[in-house]
Order: sequence, then structure tokens, then C-alpha cells
Amino acid sequence: MYIKKILVIIAVLGVVAIGIFSYFIYNTIFSPNTQFTTEQASVYVSSEDTYQEVLEQLKPLVKDLSDFDQVARRKGYNVHLKAGRFILKKGMNNNEIINTLRSKNEPVSVIFNNQERLENLAGRVAQQIEPDSLTLLTMMQDPVFLKENDFSPETALSMYIPNQYELYWNTSAEAFRARMLKEYHRFWNTSRLEQAKKINLSPKEVSVVASIVQKETAKVEERKRVAGVYMNRHKNGWKLDADPTVIYAIKKANNDFDTVIKRVLYKDLEIESPYNTYRNKELPPGPIAMPDISSIDAVLQNEDHDYFYFVANPENPGYHKFAKTLRQHNNNRQAYVRWINKMGINR
Repeated sequence: MYIKKILVIIAVLGVVAIGIFSYFIYNTIFSPNTQFTTEQASVYVSSEDTYQEVLEQLKPLVKDLSDFDQVARRKGYNVHLKAGRFILKKGMNNNEIINTLRSKNEPVSVIFNNQERLENLAGRVAQQIEPDSLTLLTMMQDPVFLKENDFSPETALSMYIPNQYELYWNTSAEAFRARMLKEYHRFWNTSRLEQAKKINLSPKEVSVVASIVQKETAKVEERKRVAGVYMNRHKNGWKLDADPTVIYAIKKANNDFDTVIKRVLYKDLEIESPYNTYRNKELPPGPIAMPDISSIDAVLQNEDHDYFYFVANPENPGYHKFAKTLRQHNNNRQAYVRWINKMGINR
């Protein structure tokens, strides 16, 4: 009888122990452990992060950091971190959180356009993936890479086609550059290369003209006509006489690209620079900004017309008046000068 009582007590204690253990397992591993109110939250783990830094990032997202830590250590996550962007969903338990952090690196959308220089592009991209702007810029300016791929410091910006790209957040600067080169060659497909050949421009020259068109008009529907004017001048051996190239030359000479210049003065037209198309018949050595795809295609498919001149239209802001003769252009220009003087725009 005594032995039976002992066995019963042992059995009861075993059941209790199993119950406690099960309760512990359920609560630490399988019980929901998120505390954010949104449907999901993103966690960014960099390549240099330590386990403690990951815990700091998780602190505001989980209810019980200690329970998470116990499970993480038991599963070895604390010594096998994975870099990337991970999406935690509301109501996840510790097991699900750790499995997500281990194997579910989610891509991010990297978007850029209208960047004036590589420095601006590097800064924009650094806001969206792990590498900092200096590391990205160093890769973009690498002379060995540029030479191997037939780019120069002046044309390097044309390699980056503005668009939306899916990349992993922890993509390295070198891998980003490689992806952009691949996208560049994909963009310049057989059709676009044939169009470029038809107008006697290389892809890089198309980007140069497109960058000028981009700066001349924000109206996408007007870009083919503006491009047609510049192609008429170029085909006939004229200088392009493009104000945006003068503005770029001034900014470059002063090393100040934050300067706002709303009016080009006669004295500005004399600036010594390969970018000044009032002095040089040759195209600028590189793009003066990052052209949109619409601007590139506007050059490739430029409007066939007899216009050689255009000036801003004060009667229709944002658009331009086009002219076939210098006499017509001078009349249009005088109206514009009167308007700009009335507006008090001196610079």
C-alpha cells in the first residue's frame, strides 16, 4: 500500500511537471508575442548587426523579449544571424518570428529618378538599401569598372535607368552596380539601338540630349517636339544653344549644385565649359541630369518637324512656343522677356 501511494504521488508529480513544462513550452514558443498594432512590422538586420542589436530593434515589437531570447538561443539564432528585411505579422509567436528572421528576407522597391549627379543618386539609393552613400558612390565612380564597361566619369550617370527595381535590402554596393549595368543593357534592346542608329547617335549621346530635353520641359507630351528641335539643330551642324547646359556649366564651375538659376544672362553664355552648348557645337561630354525614360524615348522618336527655335510660353505656363524662323522666334522671345521682367525674375 505504501509503495502504491509513492507511485501515485510520483505519477501526479510527473503529470504536474509535464503540465508545467507544456505550459512553459506553449507560452514561450507558441503563444503570440507581438505588441505592434499594425498588421505587420519590418525589421532590418544589417550585415554588421550583433544579436544584441537585433534584440534592441525587437524590443518595441515583442511583448516578452526574455521569452523570445530563450527560444532564439535554443534554436541557435543568436549565433546565426541573417541580414535583410524581414516582415513580422501581428500575432506571430516566437517560433514564427525566429523562422521569419532566419529565412524570409523580403525584397524592397528601389526607386530613383531626376537625379542630377552620381552623388545625388548614391544618396537616394542609400535611403533604400543597406550600403551608405559613400560606399555606393565609390562603386559608381570606380575607374576600372567604368573603363571595362565603356563608360567615363562624365557618362557614368547614363548607366542608371530611372525606374522601380526589386532588390534585397542587404544588397551590396557592388551587387547594386552590377544589377544596374544589367538593367542598362536590358533597356538598350535591339529596338532602341536601331532607333539610336537611325538618328546617328550612340546610346550615351541619346542620354545627353535626353537630359537636356528633361531640363527644358516637365511636360511629357511636349518632349518629342522639343527633342525634334534639338535634333534639327544637331543634324544641320548648329550649336544646340540650350540654356540648361549653361546652368549646369555654372553650377559645375562653382561646385554648387544647389544654386537655383531661373534666368540665364547674356554674360552666362560666354562661360568656358565643354557643357556650354552656346560655345560648342559638340554635344556635352555627359548628361546634365538623369533623364526619364520618357525623355530618352522622346529623343529616339523625336517629332519630325521644321522647328528650330522655342521659348517658354507665358500664356501657357510649362509649355513653349515653337518657331521655324529666327524672325518668328524673336517675336516670341520678346513676349517672354517682357513677361519675365514683369515677374521680377532677374536670376
